[in-house]
Parts: sequence; structure tokens; C-alpha cells
Amino acid sequence: MGLVQWLKGQFLCQLIICYGFLVSGLLVNLLQICTLPLWPINKQLARRINCKLGYSLTSQSVALLEWWSGTEVTFYTDPADYQFYGKENAIIVLNHNFEIDFLCGWAFCDRFGVLGASKCLAKKELSYLPVIGWMWYFLEMVFIKRKWEEDKRSFVQSLQNLRDYPENFWFLLHCEGTRFTEEKHQISMEVAEKKGLPKLKHHLLPRTKGFWVAVQNLRGTVAAVYCCTLNFRNNETPTLLGVINGKKYHPDLYIRRIPLESVPEDEAECSSWLHKLYQEKDQFQEDYSHTGYFPGPIVTPLRGPWALINWIGWTCLLLYPLYLLLVQLVLSGSILTILATVAFCSAGPGTGPRRQVGTRGGPCPTAPPKRPGLPPAPGHRGRYRRTGGGTVLIIYHLVERRDQAFPPRAPGKVT
Repeated sequence: MGLVQWLKGQFLCQLIICYGFLVSGLLVNLLQICTLPLWPINKQLARRINCKLGYSLTSQSVALLEWWSGTEVTFYTDPADYQFYGKENAIIVLNHNFEIDFLCGWAFCDRFGVLGASKCLAKKELSYLPVIGWMWYFLEMVFIKRKWEEDKRSFVQSLQNLRDYPENFWFLLHCEGTRFTEEKHQISMEVAEKKGLPKLKHHLLPRTKGFWVAVQNLRGTVAAVYCCTLNFRNNETPTLLGVINGKKYHPDLYIRRIPLESVPEDEAECSSWLHKLYQEKDQFQEDYSHTGYFPGPIVTPLRGPWALINWIGWTCLLLYPLYLLLVQLVLSGSILTILATVAFCSAGPGTGPRRQVGTRGGPCPTAPPKRPGLPPAPGHRGRYRRTGGGTVLIIYHLVERRDQAFPPRAPGKVT
């Protein structure tokens, strides 16, 4: 294991990643709130600004996937379809088998410049959550309660609002409605048997009503349906925690472009069309499980640097105040703040139970000499714990340098 890979697995690095995402997300939310007065004046400008702000936050997840973990999606598609990607509005039909399939979908959007304007169907409860939920609210995501009688009106209105959207957008849909599990698959196939539908091996039955409503309300605005089938080589089971730990995965994404004119307008016919589409997707997955690749040539769109630049920019911007605060805490000389700093910097795998085994308090060979003029603390035996000793030394020498620069005054009577 190299040094870089080892660092990726350290708790402090992962804490910095989470801190940067959450704080930058709150700042993005604040900037989005500031665009509210602009909506009645210039709605399209407010939408464009929110697209850029949304990209600034969402692209951090793409940078985490592609630059931090080294995971790069391999795209299979017809070169004749490739020329349309990123240049038209589209409905993206994705399978929902993996924990990070949404990250791979965002990586697909980012490669073709539509990440900031990408839309999705999300639970209504998410709109109340800071960071992601609030960002999605300003990006005009389509929120539903999963109760059709209550959702129908708001669902249609949200789709109609996208008809005059100023940017090319992709509407991402997981028609299965939930992530694939063996238990859900068994229940879904029981429903398929009752309805006389062909059974699927790698997918759940698609929910057709939402797809039909989306197609009907976006006709004339959306040019095509992109049928996307995702799988991972070598039977990998990717996790979000694995990505954060810097683990590299190998996703393959097969994309087919289907002109919207070929999707039937009648609800029953559209439902049959979607079921047939999922039967084809299921066959692609079955073939992939035997061959290890999808049909069609591989295309490699350029990976732009903007996601990485944005991520580094936010990290530097947010870590600098923390660095100044840390130095100020150390130089303040307060025992409480120094102990808090030591505890924070020493937290993580290095102080976990496995590392604590066999680390009874003992003389530290690099322990600093006893400072003259300071009595030992009650119960102090002149012994240091080895874990986190490097951090103690650094803070000790910083305090020593402070005392040399600003020697303490002799105690005297206060007048």
C-alpha cells in the first residue's frame, strides 16, 4: 500500500472531505437563498446562477469518485448517438442495482456538461434537508410523496416548469422506484407472475405511470430517452464508504439513445413499451455477466478538470480558517484548548482499539524535558502515551517558541 492510498484511509482525511462538503453546501444554500429576489425580476438568470451553484456542490461528489478513488466510468454507445449527448434535453432511464449508481450517473452528466442542470425524482422529505435537499429545491427537482393522488398535480406542475428551462437538462429516472435487493426482487417477480409479465433476473418491475406522465409532459421539450445500463467488472460490489476510502472500482455504462417520437403516447402502450425496454436491459445484464462487456464500441469523453479544481478550491478556502484557528489555540497557552486540540488531531484509526493494544503508558523516548518552574500536575508520573505522541511534541514546541518570544512576567501585586 502506497503512502497516498494509506492517507486516503485515514479518518482525518475523510473528516476533512465531509467537513468541506457540508460547509460548502451550507454556503451554496446561502447563496441560493440570495437569488430569491432575482426570481420575479429575471427568472432565467436566477436559474442559470443556481445551475452554477448546484454544479459547485454536486461536482465535489464526481471529483471524489473520479479523482479521489480513481474510479472512471467506461462508456459503451453508438458513435452516431454520441454526437447528441450534452446538446439536447433527455430522459435518462437508469437501473438501480448499486449503492453508487447515482455517482456514476452524475459522472455521465459531468462528462457532457449537464451536471449542474441535471434533474431527478426525489422524495418530498429530502427537500427539507440542508445542503442536498435545499440545493435540489432551488434546482427545481421533482419531489413526490409516493402517493399518486397527492403527487399527480405537483408532479405535472414540476414537469411543466421545465419546459422553458434555459439550460440543456437531463431528467434522471430510476423507474424501478427503489434499489434492487433479493427480497424486493422476489416480491416484484410475484407481482409479475400475477400480471402475466415476463420475469426479470437483474431488475425489479418498472413503475410505468410516472414514466408515462414524464414523457407526456416533456414532449416537445425532451428529444430522446437514454436507456442506461450499469454494471461493474469482476462482480464488484461498490459502496460509498469504499469510494471515501479511496477504493477504485470499474464501472461499465451502456447507453442507447431512443428518439422520443418512438415512445407511444397511449398509457397502456407506453407501459408495454417500458416493460419491453426493461426486458432488453435485463438481457444486456445477463450477457454482461457471461462476457464481461456490453455491446457496441467504447467511447471515451474527455474528463474535464473543473470538478477537481472546484473541489480543491473549496477545500483550501475552508481549511485555511481552521489552520489559523488551530495555531491561535496552540499559541493561546490554555491547557483546555491544547488538550482539545491534541484530542482532535489524535482522533481516528491511529487511536482506535486495535492500535491501543499493548500501548500501556511508558516512557516515551522522544518525550520533551520537564519545563523548569512548572510543578507537575497532580497524579502526574512523568509518563506519556505513545499514541498521538508526535502531536504532543509539535504542540509542546510551539508553546516553547511562544514562551521564548513572549516571556511571562514575574508575579507581583496587582495595583
